[in-house]
Amino acid sequence: MPIQDSSPLARPAGSGRARGEETRRRPRPDDTGTVSRRTSRGLRSERLAPYVLVAPALLIIVALRLWPLLLGVNFSFTGDGERNGMMVGLDNYLEMFQDATFQSALRNVGLLVLLLPVAVAIPGLLATFIYLRVPGHRFFRSVYFFPAVLSPVIVGAIFNLMLAFDGSLNTVLAVFGAGPVDWLGDPDVAMFAVVGVQIWATFGMALVVFLAGFATLDPALLDAARMDGASLPQTIWHVIIPGLTRTIQFVFVTTMIGMLTSMFGLLYVMTSGGPEGSTYLPEYYIWIQQGQMNRPALASAASTVLFLIMLVVGLLQISVLRRAGRED
Repeated sequence: MPIQDSSPLARPAGSGRARGEETRRRPRPDDTGTVSRRTSRGLRSERLAPYVLVAPALLIIVALRLWPLLLGVNFSFTGDGERNGMMVGLDNYLEMFQDATFQSALRNVGLLVLLLPVAVAIPGLLATFIYLRVPGHRFFRSVYFFPAVLSPVIVGAIFNLMLAFDGSLNTVLAVFGAGPVDWLGDPDVAMFAVVGVQIWATFGMALVVFLAGFATLDPALLDAARMDGASLPQTIWHVIIPGLTRTIQFVFVTTMIGMLTSMFGLLYVMTSGGPEGSTYLPEYYIWIQQGQMNRPALASAASTVLFLIMLVVGLLQISVLRRAGRED
């Protein structure tokens, strides 16, 4: 019979090493606590990292944007002149809304809202033609963006010459037998003329945004539309517009903000708010009250109203465009 070796030296090969490794791998109670603390610190650091990175930008926004905005709102409830520094409640707002000039400025804001789709559709269509590589698209891309680099003062001076009663535009109309139009002197026409110049001068930036949006559009969708025999209007309505919903939202909001806050140069050079106050906008009214009438509190009230208008119009535009996107 084979003799079984029961001595402790008779063990399977490698068993001692395996047990030793298992012993070394098994963490001691102190090691387990240290590892868990290190893990929790790492997770906490990962959670705090985004807030640490965003904090400087937030501090800048609060210090340079929100805090001055709150100070301006508070200042709008104080008086001017003899009542300087005194709290007057809503007197500035009541006086402002009773001012015929400010009422004209609010009506012009409504006109800008109505003309906003045109201001967005023009660069959108031009970007579509460039994306579809119409003949000469590289040349047109440069030409369309050129007005965006011009100063509003230069643009206003150029169009003052073109839109004058004896200017080049009326000369061209006379060739076709049309009577001269007082583009900048007729209260019913002047605002449309200034808005048209504003659209021409600024649509280059919207064009660039649309071209960036086209870079995210799936070319396979356009190829499928062509294979299905879709016309250009059908392709734009059913393929391009749904694919650029977020881009269109961005252009709508930024274009509206630009029209409300960056037309001062054109208004000052082309019409100076006239004729008969027909081309006033809130920003021009603010400058008149602050710079010429020396009424900073009333100007602060107008600034607060302008901020609320931009906020409400922007939120309404986003909600309407989102709803349209869901329906499509």
